[in-house]
Amino acid sequence: MVPYVRERFQKLGWDMDLFWLPKRVRSKGTDEIAFETFDWRVYAGHPVVDKYIQTYRDYLWWTRKQVRESYDLIHAHHPIAALSMKSLFPDTPVIATVHSSFERELVLNGRIAPDGPEERFLTRLYGEMERKLDRILTVSQSFKRYLSGYLRDPDRVIVIPNGYDEKRFRPVQHNNPVPQLITVCRLVPAKGLDVLLKACAELKRRGSPFMLHVIGDGPIRQDLEHLARELNVYEDTIFYGYMLHPEQFMPFFDIFVLPSRAEAFGSVFAEAALCWLALVGTDVGGIAEQIEHGKNGLLVPVDDVTALADALQQVMEDPALRQRLAKAAYDKAKKTYSLKRVILQLKELYLLYVHAQ
Repeated sequence: MVPYVRERFQKLGWDMDLFWLPKRVRSKGTDEIAFETFDWRVYAGHPVVDKYIQTYRDYLWWTRKQVRESYDLIHAHHPIAALSMKSLFPDTPVIATVHSSFERELVLNGRIAPDGPEERFLTRLYGEMERKLDRILTVSQSFKRYLSGYLRDPDRVIVIPNGYDEKRFRPVQHNNPVPQLITVCRLVPAKGLDVLLKACAELKRRGSPFMLHVIGDGPIRQDLEHLARELNVYEDTIFYGYMLHPEQFMPFFDIFVLPSRAEAFGSVFAEAALCWLALVGTDVGGIAEQIEHGKNGLLVPVDDVTALADALQQVMEDPALRQRLAKAAYDKAKKTYSLKRVILQLKELYLLYVHAQ
């Protein structure tokens, strides 16, 4: 979303730069890192923590090398970027959008232990951001509630849901004789694709024909392909790998499904809605804020194979329901997740801090 935001602001006459840490910059920084709200060294020696701290050092190093101008405002989209910028530009207002929970993703993907040192380190960073930054933003009310457990004054967190440039999305009239299911995500355990494959196996046992299209790549792709073979749905499933612009592909399908185990917002649901697809998702986080069950999509409990199969079968076998849900999802996404709305909200917030200087 960020490049599209920049483009819109530039059209309004705002001079806005986009800055990030390239992947090639690794292990360059040597700064001593210290936080005001906790001692990170208590958690040192754990790979996730050590990598995070080194990335922080690298961000400081790269910023000193590249950024020569002064700015009226800095809007960061990652804790490292936010804390680095505030460290280097203490007199400049810095706000940050927290888009998701890295620690929850790591726990769900089995990379760190729940309530272990890595999770404690990552959640302590929210308090550091609250202390240092001028304002914290996030993308859903659900994620604001999550953050509130780690902040002194959660009421100061502003929720601005993601927005999308409608010109990127072009719904296509089509008639697929066999229902076409599509999912788009990184292939990690947190996305629940194992549950989706098991639900598809149940659909096949019930005699409900389908094709499942899996767009995305990740560390468990081979495991998922193996599971699809075990469940006898490999011939009904296509694994495409990574795709740069899936929104150009999605309009030709019928149902978007993603049984995530956690989502701060779930941007791909809004994108699928703008492609005029019926939505099936899990009743968690930002997904449940986007989908009103039975009105513009269907929600099922997390890790419930039977419920997911039932929901998919319902929309697969009832074209009228599928069309109604898809239209309602499109209407809501176009109204609620317009990029124009995001620009207006951000402009109001930016001006508040720029005028305060």
